[in-house]
Amino acid sequence: MANYANPEVLVSTDWVEQHKSDPNLMIAEVDVDTNAYNEGHIPGAIGWNWQTQLCDTVRRDVINKADLEKLLGGSGIGNETTVVLYGDNNNWFAAWAFWQMKMYGHKDVRIMNGGRKKWLAEGRALSKDVPTPAAKTYRATERNDSIRAYLRQVQDAMNAPNSVMVDVRSPDEFSGKILSPPGLPETCQRGGHIPGAKSIPWGQACNEDGTFKSADDLKALYGGKGVSADKNVIAYCRIGERSSHTWFVLKYLLGYPNVVNYDGSWTEWGNLVNAPIEKGA
Repeated sequence: MANYANPEVLVSTDWVEQHKSDPNLMIAEVDVDTNAYNEGHIPGAIGWNWQTQLCDTVRRDVINKADLEKLLGGSGIGNETTVVLYGDNNNWFAAWAFWQMKMYGHKDVRIMNGGRKKWLAEGRALSKDVPTPAAKTYRATERNDSIRAYLRQVQDAMNAPNSVMVDVRSPDEFSGKILSPPGLPETCQRGGHIPGAKSIPWGQACNEDGTFKSADDLKALYGGKGVSADKNVIAYCRIGERSSHTWFVLKYLLGYPNVVNYDGSWTEWGNLVNAPIEKGA
């Protein structure tokens, strides 16, 4: 991990095994499958439900400051706690939680490289016990929207020569063949992609075991599509979780200075009246 721009944001499964009982460490599992945690998790890990705890379901927004403070404090997390996030699907929603925690200024948050998949593949211990950590007082900063893109910013970027959009969905979603991955309900009226966007599916950033590819391989992957450190990069997917994974790769592993996550993504763009859309590969 030493070749990454910010290697400290990743920890290995071995590191977690050795440190999972550290008093100033909290491990949180965030899965696409919200039942996975109850089937067995890293001993001592808490579980967060992305559908109810990491979003504002009324406003279709990220968690607000007061609710984040309540969630973290109630999870035994203080401002100085080291938080390690992991989950299924190669850390989709672990990256989503990481992105939101950075929006509210948490200093030491990391992702377990390989996520739940690697932990299980290595045959490491699982527990069904749900921890009850002592509550702490958490004070978040005001939300930092500099790592988030809103609709107007994306519309302006379409014709900006120094901007590039990365569509991290599957090729079938990008082309418009399907509107969303099978079994996922959040959808849109029209299929396709934002004109000019580069198709780089999020999973291409990972190895078969769920770990992130090397820095050199990642630079070749994104650079080969014209996504470079001198550009203003906007990543998007369907609801923002897969694109937060790509945002993490570009901003923290490669160190690109100007990367944002458009979490409105295709559920917003694909429902806009008269929005320009391209279809096909």
